[in-house]
Amino acid sequence: MTEEFIINNVGSDPEIYEQLIPQIDSIVSVEEPIISNLANVTAALKQCFKKISWVGFYLAVDEKLCLGPFQGNVACTIIPFGKGVCGTSALKKETIIVSDVEKFPGHIACDSGSKSEIVVPIILDGNVAGVLDLDSYIYTAFNETDKFFLEQIIKILISKLDFCKFHLT
Repeated sequence: MTEEFIINNVGSDPEIYEQLIPQIDSIVSVEEPIISNLANVTAALKQCFKKISWVGFYLAVDEKLCLGPFQGNVACTIIPFGKGVCGTSALKKETIIVSDVEKFPGHIACDSGSKSEIVVPIILDGNVAGVLDLDSYIYTAFNETDKFFLEQIIKILISKLDFCKFHLT
């Protein structure tokens, strides 16, 4: 499948997300492998937002998060639940916004240039299937607007993809 995103990324974040959400909804397909769908979502987010230095999915396996599709520099491959921002989001089952990663207790510095981060969990039937992680080289890059729209993207993924059938092992 070949897709082209048509996004005017010089607008405000809400304007960009309003253009992005329906396009994400249109490219996520039950007929395509989950890994391919997640890869396209990371590419779309990285393409649309200049503030993003890294974006990717970590997928849950036995109380650990394993690196999945991403865009950006080389990343940490395994993160235990409860460790760093991603592991804390998975453990608490909630979105976490960090304005300054150096002030987050136990932050895992996969990229020493990272300044801020947002992590959105993927929760299925009360269980964490993974997380969506976005980093920025800008302090306070992410806010409640990002939280709202990124959670919408996760809802699209949950509604269309069968994470229960996907196994990394």
